[in-house]
Amino acid sequence: MQEYVANAIVLRKDSLRDLDGRYSFFTDRFGKIIGKATSSRKIVSKLAPHLEPGIVSRVRYVEKGGTQIVDALKIGRAGNINFLDLHFLAELLPEGQPESELWGMIVDGTFSWPDALALLGWDPTGAHCATCGRASEAFYTRRQEFFCRTCAARLPRDAVILL
Repeated sequence: MQEYVANAIVLRKDSLRDLDGRYSFFTDRFGKIIGKATSSRKIVSKLAPHLEPGIVSRVRYVEKGGTQIVDALKIGRAGNINFLDLHFLAELLPEGQPESELWGMIVDGTFSWPDALALLGWDPTGAHCATCGRASEAFYTRRQEFFCRTCAARLPRDAVILL
């Protein structure tokens, strides 16, 4: 059984069975991790207030047949990032690959999608719409393509990042 401690931004939380929760974190040392927290949805849970999306927490977790969140302590809130941006980060970030520059952008409040996409390998500089060839103004996460605002308006809103 391995135990890890890291500062983490809670990207997403999902219900798992009756009272358990499944959480996606972006950590400063280990990149994105996904773990289960037992009984975290109970009213008297000590973990619940420290594991809300957008919260920066000091998280302790163990790997024993999967990742189990053992403890968390809220440190603060993540800069200027909103819940939709957290949702997209949870989708786009690969597990287990630290991104220290992206971590810094989120924590110090300088997060922007063009810079984040460039760090993750989808540089929007010079990108053109996949449909009509105009300058790109949006990124479609499901197909990982750039689109102009007009063409992006035809795509599902929950999968389009406006640049």
